[in-house]
Amino acid sequence: MSTIQPITPIPATPASVAPFGTLIEPGEDGTPFGPADAQLDLSRGTPRFYIMRLPYRPLLVRGITRHRLVTQCLGAADGKEWFICLAPASDVEDPAAKPDPAAITCFRVPPGVVLALHRGTWHAGPFFEGSAQDFLNLELHDTNEVDHHTVRLDTEFGVALQIVP
Repeated sequence: MSTIQPITPIPATPASVAPFGTLIEPGEDGTPFGPADAQLDLSRGTPRFYIMRLPYRPLLVRGITRHRLVTQCLGAADGKEWFICLAPASDVEDPAAKPDPAAITCFRVPPGVVLALHRGTWHAGPFFEGSAQDFLNLELHDTNEVDHHTVRLDTEFGVALQIVP
């Protein structure tokens, strides 16, 4: 039996997401590469860029996932806000590492931006309000088969997080 704890999303800004990745905001065409751009690591396989359609699911975080081999970029394809819960990358080289549930932060991601996660960042989501939502996703072609490490918060730590928009 797990305890359900409320978690209120904070606004995703470049500063608030910095420990976890980069919030990519629109910029003028021709702007030189810089710190506001995604620092991608796709060197361990074939990149895959696709649009994933997700059905509605309750705003309840029971597990959290990380990808140890790759950075990942996520953004709403249909111009709606969304939520994601993040915890800092921990012991990226250790496949048995687990996140600290107390370090999980939930973000409200505005429309028109993309989130580039650091390699190994723990993430739960995307979550959203509505019946379905499309998301842009950049990772490796086999990330979901060979680099998808999930820890169940409810069974490992006895807690689930209820996102309270």
